[in-house]
Amino acid sequence: MAADGKVLVTGATGFIGSVLTRQLVADGTDVRILRRDSSSLALLGDVAGEVEHAVGDLTYARGLYEAMAGVDRVYHVAGKVSFARRDRAALRRVNAEGTAHVVDAALKAGVDRVVHTSSIAALGRPVAADTVIDETVEWRDAGTRSFYARSKRRAELEVHRGIAEGLDAVIVNPSLVFGAGGPDTNTRRIVNAVRREWLPAVPPGGTNVVDVEDVATGHRRAMARGKTGRRYLLAGENLSWRTIADTLADAFGVDPPSYTAPSFLIKTGAAVAEAVATVTRTRPALTRSTARTATQTHRYDNTRARTELGWSVRPFAATARRIAEALSKEEGGKV
Repeated sequence: MAADGKVLVTGATGFIGSVLTRQLVADGTDVRILRRDSSSLALLGDVAGEVEHAVGDLTYARGLYEAMAGVDRVYHVAGKVSFARRDRAALRRVNAEGTAHVVDAALKAGVDRVVHTSSIAALGRPVAADTVIDETVEWRDAGTRSFYARSKRRAELEVHRGIAEGLDAVIVNPSLVFGAGGPDTNTRRIVNAVRREWLPAVPPGGTNVVDVEDVATGHRRAMARGKTGRRYLLAGENLSWRTIADTLADAFGVDPPSYTAPSFLIKTGAAVAEAVATVTRTRPALTRSTARTATQTHRYDNTRARTELGWSVRPFAATARRIAEALSKEEGGKV
């Protein structure tokens, strides 16, 4: 699946970007990465020495253009994930304005194609609760949508603006991505809470989960086969939080959380956590936006990615076992 020419990966030192970079290098692709000077190379490991480095930032438009000099294709994976109110300006600056800079630089540099990493957060929400979500569900800017969701939606609009100006671009929307990752990865926190038996209860809702290796492969298939201007939902299995926790616990050989917490308790806890964070000027352990999402059940349909990209996914049980094996090796056989 190797692509001809040079490829630039933004966000290559992050969770999805590092896995994508590893896959590209293994496939013999000539890769340049864009990273901040302060970025850790831990997730890239030895691959960090096999790629060209461009030091820059999404908020610096000229640096992006320089990073794209001589580049044929761009994977724009970089972005900020946060559901804290205090990060509202940063989300807009990085996700929306940063993507606008990527689009402008790609147009100016004349790159052949861009694959933009969006999120299921940027998808619409159906009026009927039992409706399965796909790429066509209409966005409604309701007050309940998170700042993160709005920033990713604005980023998609910037991509479409670039397409109108002549850019060849495709959008991918991963669901909740699981993999070993680093200790600060959002889903790694969920994994750690389950395997350390720190999680006494789970929320009553559910979501869609997908393996990071499959998401990286989905990016590459979108680059090779995606239709200009199309979204592709990179989603795996629709599962309840109870099933997610039980599957992880089984993979690690520990007891699963004992209880399913009622919605009102989770939402109350989030409100308290945000109030404490405001007083102490720290990041809340749980936000009201996250609590609201966790207590709802949303199901997603990956038919378009499967049929148009020839993409496939592994079951979450296989992902959980892979994470357990990776962390066991990382910690010397102890999980």
